[in-house]
Amino acid sequence: MIYRHVNELADTNRVVSGPNYSSRRLIRRDDRMGYSLHDTIMQAGTENRFWHRHHMETVYCIRGEGEVETIRDGTRHSLNPGAVYALSQNEEYVVRAHTELQLLCVYYPALAGDEVEDENGSFSQFGEETVFVIGLNDFNREMLATIDMADHYNFVPLLNSRQILEQQKYEIQDIIQQAKKQIREHKGAVDGVIHYIDFPVSTIVPIICDAFDLASASLESVLKCEHKYWSRIEQRAVVPDNIPTFTAFNPFDEQALDRVLEVMDFPFWIKPVKSFSSYLGFRIDEASQFHEAMKEVRDNIGRFSGPFNYLLDMVTMPPEFDEIGGEYCIAESIIGGMQCTQEGFSCKGEVEVYGTVDSFREANLTTFSSYQYPTILPDEVQDRMTEITQKVVRRIGYDNAPFNIEYFWDREKDQIWLLEINTRISESHCRLFQKVDGRSHHQVAVELAAGRRPTFPHRQGRFEVSGKFFLREWEDAYVAQVPSEETVRRIEQEIIPDSTIQIVAEPGQRLSDLMDQDSYSYRVALLFLGGSSKQDLEKKRRQCEELLYQEFVFER
Repeated sequence: MIYRHVNELADTNRVVSGPNYSSRRLIRRDDRMGYSLHDTIMQAGTENRFWHRHHMETVYCIRGEGEVETIRDGTRHSLNPGAVYALSQNEEYVVRAHTELQLLCVYYPALAGDEVEDENGSFSQFGEETVFVIGLNDFNREMLATIDMADHYNFVPLLNSRQILEQQKYEIQDIIQQAKKQIREHKGAVDGVIHYIDFPVSTIVPIICDAFDLASASLESVLKCEHKYWSRIEQRAVVPDNIPTFTAFNPFDEQALDRVLEVMDFPFWIKPVKSFSSYLGFRIDEASQFHEAMKEVRDNIGRFSGPFNYLLDMVTMPPEFDEIGGEYCIAESIIGGMQCTQEGFSCKGEVEVYGTVDSFREANLTTFSSYQYPTILPDEVQDRMTEITQKVVRRIGYDNAPFNIEYFWDREKDQIWLLEINTRISESHCRLFQKVDGRSHHQVAVELAAGRRPTFPHRQGRFEVSGKFFLREWEDAYVAQVPSEETVRRIEQEIIPDSTIQIVAEPGQRLSDLMDQDSYSYRVALLFLGGSSKQDLEKKRRQCEELLYQEFVFER
């Protein structure tokens, strides 16, 4: 609880004087309530013009007599004790104080506390909120520009992308210290940290935020989500019917397969307890596949296990599996059906889902072919998924941060399976939300980081449907040629307007040198498209793929 008395604010920096008024800032931005509360005394006989273009404002008159007039239409209302007015359209207005007025003012977003109105009667951009963005690049700058009140925020890059993306070795301690150093050296207030990147970023954000008293989920709750075995234990406690059979095993144990087969039969899926994007994930149908997969797992699991163990040592794990660290794997019985992802957030204990994205796979049933929004799942199935989401997120204690949870729905059995929890917004879904809802869900991450409950639009975008499509090669090859920038721009601007194409493969490299691919294919390009219908979306995908493959050259 925050408690303070207005009489205690004299001679502090919470008292700010402007033309004809004195304002006592009872609640400020650094109180992290999402709004600010001001007790304002306006001098008798004065006329005061305001135009709060960057803030929503509500004013309650405690004592005195006066009037308020909106400039646009000249409407006037008397001010006396009990009167309230709210500038719901950011109107320009005048307050006339016939006697001394005492006004209680609420502002959203919150003021830092030392702002005064400029010559236009508006709080200047000095009161903007500073949000650090880990791995900020051109794509995410573009997406952040779509959010509500984007010009209210100062987005500052945090950490060099070379430290946190596609590294063979992650120096986790150095990464954390460098992030803290950058924030400490920033001149001015810091209001939040956001990210959209998997390990190691997703797990260090709680540490960074805790150091600067910024809004974030706790480290323990994040690790409960990201340690795949720990997460399954927590999930099973509240939604046992929606969890596959699972067990942990040590890939360096020569008897690992026997231990797995004591719990489940072939086929099953294996993956490290800490991984992402199906990295080191394999479907196992027979013993020979398991032993072959173990060779690759043993050679590469150290990439994540050391840094992950460093983070696990910061929390107290339940004793029954506190020795199951980052070098372990998890085996799970095969689940399937229609796959989707629920994007949501938890804020002060309330869990909300604001969108569901469908995930479609290739014929091998493991490799993604596209993500499409909005979902085609029945409303009743979505509602059941949301109920599962709320139970699991609350059980884990994950709060004040965004998440996405992946599910399968087996239509024939009407069975919902929870696949995994990700402690971030999905970067893959940003453009999908922007095309259909009119905003990237960066907005959710930013508002949570600033200590506010997010607001997110619904179906206010240009398109009815949207999709992210993967162009893949299934065999290793030398990349001799990729589509030219001129071709890409022509498709994006002339042939399929408002499309976005990202060429992943680079000339002169082998596909097997691409980082963080799944175990069965190689991404060579990504397509972000919007359409009037599913049929229109598919037509655009085929057209785009045909044009690009006219210029791709792979030498086997």
